[in-house]
Amino acid sequence: MDIKKSIEKIKELTNKMKAYEHAMAIFQWDMETEAPKASVEKISKTMGFFITENYNILLSKEMKDTLDILNENIDKLDELNAKVINELTKEYDKATKIPVEEYSKYQELVTKAQVVWEEAKTKKDFDIFKPYLKEIIDFNKKFIKYRGYKGHKYNTLLDDYEPGLTVDKADLFFTALKNNIVPLLKKIEDSNVIIDNEKLNIDVDIEKQKRFAKFLAEYINFDFNRGVLKESMHPFTLNFSNKDVRITTHYYKNNILSSIFSVLHEGGHGIYEQGISDEVSETILGHGTSMGIHESQSRMYENMFGRSIEFWKGIYNKFIENFEEFKDISIAEFYKLINKVENSKIRVEADELTYSLHVLVRYEIEKAIFNDEVTIDELPNLWNEKMKDYLNVEIENDAEGILQDVHWSAGLFGYFPSYALGNAYAAQIYNKLSQEIDIKNTLLNGEFKKINKYLNEKIHKYGKMKKPLELIKDITNEELNPQYFCDYLKEKYCEIYKIKK
Repeated sequence: MDIKKSIEKIKELTNKMKAYEHAMAIFQWDMETEAPKASVEKISKTMGFFITENYNILLSKEMKDTLDILNENIDKLDELNAKVINELTKEYDKATKIPVEEYSKYQELVTKAQVVWEEAKTKKDFDIFKPYLKEIIDFNKKFIKYRGYKGHKYNTLLDDYEPGLTVDKADLFFTALKNNIVPLLKKIEDSNVIIDNEKLNIDVDIEKQKRFAKFLAEYINFDFNRGVLKESMHPFTLNFSNKDVRITTHYYKNNILSSIFSVLHEGGHGIYEQGISDEVSETILGHGTSMGIHESQSRMYENMFGRSIEFWKGIYNKFIENFEEFKDISIAEFYKLINKVENSKIRVEADELTYSLHVLVRYEIEKAIFNDEVTIDELPNLWNEKMKDYLNVEIENDAEGILQDVHWSAGLFGYFPSYALGNAYAAQIYNKLSQEIDIKNTLLNGEFKKINKYLNEKIHKYGKMKKPLELIKDITNEELNPQYFCDYLKEKYCEIYKIKK
């Protein structure tokens, strides 16, 4: 088979795989937004079927033979096809090490586990979820052995979400954050500035919140011709293609900020996925390049744009028009209220200063799990102890403790560190963006087309064509540097809390 025919064969095979993935994504979306709970058993089996079929294509002799030909001629391929082959070869090598029957069973397990997790969280009872979590952990430990690892076993999982990340690198990164954030947090606790956000604790009609959420998504230029916004227990984003990107948020009557900032967060994810070029979107590279880079976009929209005074000056009249309950709050006061530093129990409700400490708790627990330093029964207490140590909060039940995140029910071990990396990536990119665009006036005028165009040219359009550290180097002319994030926090919060830098 010549090179041209081999490329066509790869397109044929990957198009079949993408079709199965599309079907699985629809089932996942349906299960998390629409489907009745009683349907989970049937959906799990259907998902298992699609996963098996997908694996059969990936592991077929046809795929192996075609990859062999193209890898032998990799220097003769154009950039896009060469990177598709590199990515597909990586997936093939990973898949050949895990028996398809086991992986299919695992996918059925995590599909069920996400529904069981919802029940356990609602009932605040870890014991309901515990046997599922144990089985998920056991599967992942087995998969690590199959795949092999260098240094720490946990490295294999970290690399899945952030290529090149290791325990040694993550330890250095989190140490840098901790050494900057903890002293700043102490200064804020000792500050004379008191921010009382009781004024925001008013019941607000859910339908009004939904209208404003839609407005916000449109305001930041999330394209509703190629996307939708719905409600789910845990906000998320799904990319079916760059022409079908779906985001969710959640609504609480007595917490209006929750839906506001989750829709900005997921909107950032969604704009990234919608911005992938058509050429790249048609391939297996048609996704964000890493979880960390993806989080850099969501956190930038949520915090660096969405919690800035300039952003709210542009829409505050609209906010008050929609929510008359808050008409007595000035914009200057509102800015302080949405940036209050508080030792929260819940990660997704945490302020941007303490957020990385929430991630640190999860990172250290996951590291302990895969180093066999903690048992399943010890996890709730370990969680509670670390939350007390790092954030000085007392966890009162499993729902606000170990059950608060959906990630482990989906088997997403190694994912959490990407959230903290995302903050660091975001600050470094934001620093460069501010040098090239008058960001304050741009936010004041709501010119998100200008912002999105810059981010699209530098990041979004490439999908997985560029690796995360390659993107950062190309954009900022330096390696990842967490000091930008630390400096951003000091600049912002020293001003709000009247602290000397």
